[in-house]
Order: sequence, then C-alpha cells, then structure tokens
Amino acid sequence: MIDDAHLAHGLAGDQLEPDWPPLTVDEVVTVLARHPSLGTLRSIDWRSPRPLSAAALVTATAGRAFIKRHHRSVRDERTLAEEHRFSDAVRACGVPVPRILRGMDGESVIGTDQWVYEVQEPARGTDVYREAYSWSPIGGERHALEAGAMLARLHDAAITFDAPQRSTDILVARAELLSSDDPLDAIAAQWSMRPALAQYLVDRDWRHEIDAAIAPWQARAAQASRAQPPLWTHGDWHVSNLYWSGDKDDATITDVLDFGLSARTFALFDLATAIERNAIAWLDIDKGHIARHDLALALIRGYCAIRPLTPADLVALADVLPLVHMDFALSEVEYFEGITRRREHADVAYYTFLIGHAGWFGGAEGQGFLKAIRDAGQ
Repeated sequence: MIDDAHLAHGLAGDQLEPDWPPLTVDEVVTVLARHPSLGTLRSIDWRSPRPLSAAALVTATAGRAFIKRHHRSVRDERTLAEEHRFSDAVRACGVPVPRILRGMDGESVIGTDQWVYEVQEPARGTDVYREAYSWSPIGGERHALEAGAMLARLHDAAITFDAPQRSTDILVARAELLSSDDPLDAIAAQWSMRPALAQYLVDRDWRHEIDAAIAPWQARAAQASRAQPPLWTHGDWHVSNLYWSGDKDDATITDVLDFGLSARTFALFDLATAIERNAIAWLDIDKGHIARHDLALALIRGYCAIRPLTPADLVALADVLPLVHMDFALSEVEYFEGITRRREHADVAYYTFLIGHAGWFGGAEGQGFLKAIRDAGQ
C-alpha cells in the first residue's frame, strides 16, 4: 500500500497539499465491495496528483480499476451520471474510452453522505503525460496531429448523443456566457443560483475589470458561438487526459480520459479549448514567447483530416479562442470561493485565467497567434 505524503498539482506549476484527502484503504475496500467482480483489494498502486478530486489506481484479486472520489458539493449522483452517459455514448461509437463499471445495483455512481465515487477500467497504453500540468504544451507536432484527429472523431461520435445541458455550473466547461450578447448582465442574473460567485465578485469592481478584459473579443466571440450547431463536447482536451501506444513521436492515442468538464457547447469550442490547453505555455507567461504556432496548426490539421473546416470556420475559431475559458474560469472562482474556501486560488482563476489570458491575446504575440489560426485556411 502507498502511505507516503501525497501532493497535488497547484495552479502555478507547483505542488501543494491537496484540498481533498487521498483515498484511504477503508474507502477502497468499501467501494470494491459494491463491485464484487473485481474481488478484494490487494494494493493501491498510484494516487493521482490532479487537484479537483481524489483518485487512485488499485489492484484487486480479480483485476485493476481506477477509482475516483468527488465531494458531494462538486458532484452528486445526478451530475456525475450526466458525464457517464456521454462517455458511454461516444465509447459505443468507437471512441477509445475506459469503460465505466456498474456496481451490484447497476448504477455507475456510489454515494455516501459526503462523497460520491466512480469506478472505471484502467486506461490502456502509456500515460506519457502523467506528470504534465494543465496549461503545459503537447510534446510535439505529431502528437498534436494525433490529438486533433482524435478530437474530431469524438465530435463525430458526439453527434449521436442528445441530452440537455449539464445541471451544474461547478467545474464544467460551458459556453453560455461566451455566447451572450451581454455577459456581464448574464453573470449578475446567475447570482441567486451561484451565491459563492456573487460573494467573490461583490468584493471588487468586477464589471469594469471583466469588461476591460473581454471587450475586444466579446461581440465577435458571441456572434461566432451562436452560429455553431450545439454539440456535447469533452471540455478539457489536454494531453494529460490522453493515453498513448508508446512514448515515441509516432505514438497513437489508445484511450481518452476524464469527461468531468463535458457539457453541451459546440465543436469549435472544444477545438479552441484544445489549442488553449496544449499550444500556449501559460505557466511561462512571465518569460514571454509562450505561443506555439506549430502545435496549434498541427492540432487543426489533425482535426481537419477527419472533420474539414472552412476558412470561415477558422475565423470563427480564432474569434472564440480569447474567451473560450471565460465560463470555466468563473466556475473555478465559484469552486475555490464556495467549496474549498481558497480565496487565493479564486484570485488566480479570476485575475490570471480569466482577465490575464484574455488580455494576452491583445498583445503582439497573441495577435500573431490568432492571425496564424485565421490564415490556416488560406
């Protein structure tokens, strides 16, 4: 069993004490008792450093499993089952996704008073980016090509999935604010349903701060977003959520992980998210020269090999990109302010992720990056 100190990835490429305690042996034993086909616990082999939940790979007498635990304030049976249904649907269409295991009662979620648990088959292949932080670029153009093509395959599969929007805003990559003609009024209109977000924003001149950051992009982003057909999307297409056939440049993707941020948005939203996550070295923003045109264009080429995009699509993609993180950044503010009670982390989500990232696109490097995407169709 692993009993050593466990650290989680921080927001600035550092390691911190986790907000959520690691999975214990007693918890894993209790979860496995609801999955008798797996047998009894032999070992906890690895604990995930991802910060928004607690997860581990375990070995039981009849096989291995990946167990993930969420606090009930973040996910409950209903909201977790929403992403399971989407994951199951794209898996049924041939997208390589680890199978979600059902317990004795046939349900995919195990709930207690405080926690909810999910159990999946282990991913197949090599976890090349196991230690990669969010916002860290993909390893090279060939991996970017493969990631773009797999995202397009997922979108083809997602066309078959018809479900309402997620029933939560917490840690979900939605696009309602992005698509709004007046996102500031839209934010204020949500305050009664999102008191933690209201509590954070009321302490500052948020209308002026957000408007100054998003104004250069807002009208074009909203217009482009509303013109897109709705589609359920992954929401967190970063290389750390992909498994590979090996660690070489010619590796192929063997499994797609973590549908936790998935929501009903649109395909270009997901592609813009993939570019923002994998082709801009945000953690090095103070050093300058963080844009990786080669990786962004490789993601687009890989995507277009499966789902061709028109020149107008690429213009729309560039229009959406500066604000693609807006809805999720505010959901992080809500999470850190209201659930983990980490005001310093909420500040990072607000000032660095929302305002800072949008502002970067207004500079020379950001403008050049957007131009490269628009010109990719010429």
